[in-house]
Amino acid sequence: MTTASTAAARADGATALEARELYRFFRTGEEETLALRGVSLHVQRGETVAVVGPSGSGKSTLLACLAGLDEPAGGYVHVGGERISHRPEAQRARLRARRIGVLLQSGNLIAHLDVRENIRLAQAAAGRRRGDASDIAALLDGVALRGRAHALPHQLAGGELARAGLAVALANDPDVLLADEPTGELDGRTEQRVLDLLKSRAAAGRGVLVVTHNTEVVGFADRVLVLRDGRIQP
Repeated sequence: MTTASTAAARADGATALEARELYRFFRTGEEETLALRGVSLHVQRGETVAVVGPSGSGKSTLLACLAGLDEPAGGYVHVGGERISHRPEAQRARLRARRIGVLLQSGNLIAHLDVRENIRLAQAAAGRRRGDASDIAALLDGVALRGRAHALPHQLAGGELARAGLAVALANDPDVLLADEPTGELDGRTEQRVLDLLKSRAAAGRGVLVVTHNTEVVGFADRVLVLRDGRIQP
């Protein structure tokens, strides 16, 4: 999609992700911690949003709720027009597989499967037929990993591992990509490559939300949201 068509997608008001009044608390013994306190946000198609904030501000909890990996105590999340929150886990998992690409800091690859089989597993989770070799090769070309299709996760270098995780997150061409510190401990060249890949998703009319401390990532976002003490700051 061109820059003009990306702008048109935003102007059309097509929302990739919407969260309203999210609350999440954790209880340890008699102590209760409010991790999210009425968080509302949206990500339009063609838009990249960065969420920043100090450690303990609720960023990881927010990402988990947006991805349907955790349930908010109050509020709701819609992805591609479908509600993902307050549904049975099996339904959330199917919606997540079809509509959300998740790139976690801890990684999203199965250790005993090679890169190609990790992609096929992600496609199977979305109910897709087994991806043919050309589709997977094209996806791996996009992240510059075609020659590493048969590598196991432990055989990949840090930058390769990040790009392989991104390939898995993009296996089903999701409506929105959610990433937790996607550039992590990458060197400058690999970091730029990953950022270019994220930009290309937004340019293709998808929504991108990134949780980060990295000023380079913040610099490429269309909007920046500051989360502090479980609230989006005005």
